[in-house]
Amino acid sequence: MDENQELIERFEQLTQALKEMDIQKFRDEFLDLHIYEQGQFYQSLEASDRHIVYTYLSPKELADMFDVIEEDDEHMVDYLTEMRPSYAAEMLAQMYTDNAVDLLNTLDKKQTAKYLSLMTTDAASEIKELLHYEDETAGSLMTTEFVSIVANQTVRSAMYVLKNAADVAETIYYIYVVDTDGKLVGVISLRDLIINDDDTMIADILNERVMSVHVGDDQEDVAQTFRDYDFLALPVTDYDDHLLGIVTVDDIIDVIDDEAASDYSGLAGVNVEEVSENPIKASSRRLPWLITLLFLGMATASLISHYEELVSEASILAVFISLITGTAGNAGTQSLAVAVRRLAINDDKEKSFLKTVTGEVLTGLFTGAITGLTIFAIVAVWKQNPILGFVIGMAMMCAITVANLAGSLIPMLMDKLGFDPAVASGPFITTLSDLTSVLIYFNIASLFMSYFMQ
Repeated sequence: MDENQELIERFEQLTQALKEMDIQKFRDEFLDLHIYEQGQFYQSLEASDRHIVYTYLSPKELADMFDVIEEDDEHMVDYLTEMRPSYAAEMLAQMYTDNAVDLLNTLDKKQTAKYLSLMTTDAASEIKELLHYEDETAGSLMTTEFVSIVANQTVRSAMYVLKNAADVAETIYYIYVVDTDGKLVGVISLRDLIINDDDTMIADILNERVMSVHVGDDQEDVAQTFRDYDFLALPVTDYDDHLLGIVTVDDIIDVIDDEAASDYSGLAGVNVEEVSENPIKASSRRLPWLITLLFLGMATASLISHYEELVSEASILAVFISLITGTAGNAGTQSLAVAVRRLAINDDKEKSFLKTVTGEVLTGLFTGAITGLTIFAIVAVWKQNPILGFVIGMAMMCAITVANLAGSLIPMLMDKLGFDPAVASGPFITTLSDLTSVLIYFNIASLFMSYFMQ
């Protein structure tokens, strides 16, 4: 049987158990599912059915499931508010601290304070420690549920610490070594503990060359470190190297996904993650960009109007306007995508700036020359006018070169000014390319006016 079909049937059985109020059957079937599948089933339920689930599952069992549900789900606030406040608070306390913080950050301050007041002092304190960190930094990503040991203990005692902490730790593959002041001095793997004798001192086998990130580091930089070194977790320290927490790879996968969606949204000029099916809401999100681009497009229309006399005397020019502007716009969007990607993966921004801009100009000249020669040959044969073909080809080459320059230069400048380079969206670059392409096209055409007069 197909796995998807089997899962659908299991979901149907769970729904039937809910309707029949068969708590034991529901619990057996539900808890047998993978945690991700539990989340999928939960999110498919109506509010009335979810209320029944809250009576069937303990806060801890629900917390395990909520640990894998994306906190940016648009219904997340509804899920919490429909629970009894004490139940929701206990569930949040049972979640991994970083996930609980992400969830609480979707609420307003009044709601957050309410849930914190209903938690135990220890649970509330751990969550409060992370809540004040700036969003999209290592501090906002980290969890405080990790295993740490000291150097002057044996493998036997370290294993004892590990066994006692394993139940609450988010990962046990890395064990971090700290000094008496809580400063990070090294790291040891679970494998190292297993293969060494019980009486071996941790100081003799620890790796002092430990990579860490600062609590205020941007999440993109943290993700880049994970990508470069293939880590499963990274320790997070303060300015004095005190170990504050760890960032795990599951959170970094979410960061990479969010950053990719953000970049793509910028390139498209629209939020690609919007899930609203309401046409009014969808339109309200897209209209600002469209209206802005409309006014920029009006500048292009005004420029064409300025050359109205030229077009009226040589109407053949109008045939190729969209061809030149469209091709230049496509080239500019390609250049923009390359520039944004290079900015995301290149740490040496100064070198990247010069290399990318120079490379894109040369690429524009090369692709523009080939494209220009191609359209020159086509127009010369089609219209039996080599001079007209030359004008179109030259305009095409110059327009593509300028579009490539703009597509690489604008995101670079935005990055230097501290803005997200991805917001230099594809539609913006395309519209800007239309403006410059028309200007280039008609200026070149005016120099050869006598060769294609009607």
